[in-house]
Amino acid sequence: MNKDIHIFNEELREKNPSEIIKWALGKSKNPILTTNFRPYEAAIIHLCIKVMPEIKVVWCDSGYNTKATYVYAEKIISDLNLNLKLYVPSQTSAHREIFMGQVPGIDDPRHEEFTQQVKLEPFKRAMEEIKPDLWITNLRKGQTEFRNNIDIVTKTNEGLLKISPFYYSSDLDLDKYMNEHNLENEFDYFDPTKVDEKRECGLHNQGDK
Repeated sequence: MNKDIHIFNEELREKNPSEIIKWALGKSKNPILTTNFRPYEAAIIHLCIKVMPEIKVVWCDSGYNTKATYVYAEKIISDLNLNLKLYVPSQTSAHREIFMGQVPGIDDPRHEEFTQQVKLEPFKRAMEEIKPDLWITNLRKGQTEFRNNIDIVTKTNEGLLKISPFYYSSDLDLDKYMNEHNLENEFDYFDPTKVDEKRECGLHNQGDK
């Protein structure tokens, strides 16, 4: 499989995101696209639904998004008629705060458990229920140190193929794509599990190769 991943990346490196997503979806019977409605997410969503309008779009909503992110998410869901699969934590934020207090900082020993509860467990549940054979993301080179060292195609520890069609795209590239397709962006986004945008929360860097 590692040899295949290397070959896939060699084949795809000179292709544009539209060509990459068509290649990937052509190999899949049960793909998912994960999103958190952060900046530029409309681009990857639009890219996928152009090829497969019914694709499952998985949103693991931590319950701690900004008002602007929730408003934006509802607009994108409606405008693009998404086949949304919503996953939320087992506990409400009000319940969690009784025992954990407000969102713990990244230096707080409770932060790992917080991340597990609001992001990693809902995602694991989604994967177990949907059982996808392809995971589409919007990871890009330059976002974090970890992401600088992967590529368009990776795989998880479980052997799931994972693809990032915009991996080599810059913000300017994505601005152009979104302008061409009349897609709105939204920048009032905050991830309490990462805090720092250059930090990974553990969703993407567990076993990627």
